[in-house]
Amino acid sequence: MKWYSRAKYAIKSALAGWKASGFDFSSWAGRTFWGIDNGKLATNETIFSVISRLSNTLSSLPIKLYRNYETEMNQAADIVINNPNNNMTSFECFNKIEVSRNELGNGYAIIKRDIRMQPEELLPIDASYVTPFINSDDGELWYQVNGSDGTYYFHNMNVFHVKHITGASRWSGISPLNVLKNTLDYDKAVQEFSLSEMQKKDSFTLEYGANVDEEKRKRIIDDFRRFYKENGGILFQEPGVEVKEIQRKYFASDTISSEKITRSRVANVFNVPVSFLNDGEGQGYSSNEQMMIQFVQMNLTPTIRQYEQELNRKLLNPAERKAGFYFKFNIGGLLRGDTAARTNFYQAGIRNGWFSQDTVREYEDLPPVGGNASKLWVSGDLYPIDMDPTQRKGGDKSNGEAEKTE
Repeated sequence: MKWYSRAKYAIKSALAGWKASGFDFSSWAGRTFWGIDNGKLATNETIFSVISRLSNTLSSLPIKLYRNYETEMNQAADIVINNPNNNMTSFECFNKIEVSRNELGNGYAIIKRDIRMQPEELLPIDASYVTPFINSDDGELWYQVNGSDGTYYFHNMNVFHVKHITGASRWSGISPLNVLKNTLDYDKAVQEFSLSEMQKKDSFTLEYGANVDEEKRKRIIDDFRRFYKENGGILFQEPGVEVKEIQRKYFASDTISSEKITRSRVANVFNVPVSFLNDGEGQGYSSNEQMMIQFVQMNLTPTIRQYEQELNRKLLNPAERKAGFYFKFNIGGLLRGDTAARTNFYQAGIRNGWFSQDTVREYEDLPPVGGNASKLWVSGDLYPIDMDPTQRKGGDKSNGEAEKTE
């Protein structure tokens, strides 16, 4: 059977199964794919830290469906914002996808559709069991998913897929942990060496003169063995006997230097400021706002743009996209700066007519007031932007009086 026929049959079977009562993909999560994790994410503190911060930051961002800058709500928006599936919240769903993307290079979720082919659920699955391929019969991208009860094939429009960078010849993203393999192996070797050195007991050289008879020699050795076994205590050093400690070659500063190198390389691969990994050395940021600007520009903006385009393409139909619907993450909260910076920003916006007081209140999570607070003002100081200039204090009324005279 050709790939196309197999894929077409699998999709039809899946669609038929979705329509049947009581069928879902609940068996895919947990029991089928997720088990005991012995990977780098669960055994390396630096990797756990950076992936936790990236995934938590993205899944915490507000996302809304817009239509020409106005918020809207439909079935697709409800799935993305509130209830992606019966087992998890929107935060947990995007968090799982982003963790998988940063750990394995790819984050996948099956888009389950209803009888009208509208999105009904978004179900994250383990990227280790997914293989993208181009079908030679129709030239389109398909995904092979290996489940515990068989192999499934999904067209790319039914698979939400976000990834790290890819080349022209591949459809799977490159795993950052594969890029960091040598760094992580070196870091693990240093940690194991440091731990083994710290767990070792002190070593000594026991010297005694040639004139020490065998009975006295045995008594000296037994006494020293007691001292070593008790890890201290009193040791009488008799004439003709000399005890010297063997100096260790391990220095704690070597481990610290190795950890700094590891943090720097991890930060480079994940495109985050090294201060995100609690390393402040060599940082030249004059404010937290500058650091967040770099993070948003180099890491977050490309990532959320990928998420937005996947959501727009696969959860909205062509008619909705043509009507002006689109999903958008709000990253303004990450760039607000401190209180003084926000105050200057809002004040400049209000006085120059591109912010209303209600807009500012919305940015600060306060309810709008309405009335004059919803209007744009210009400094003069201050008037509604649509107010007749002759009505302003000190305004030129000569033209108006001349018109009245005529």
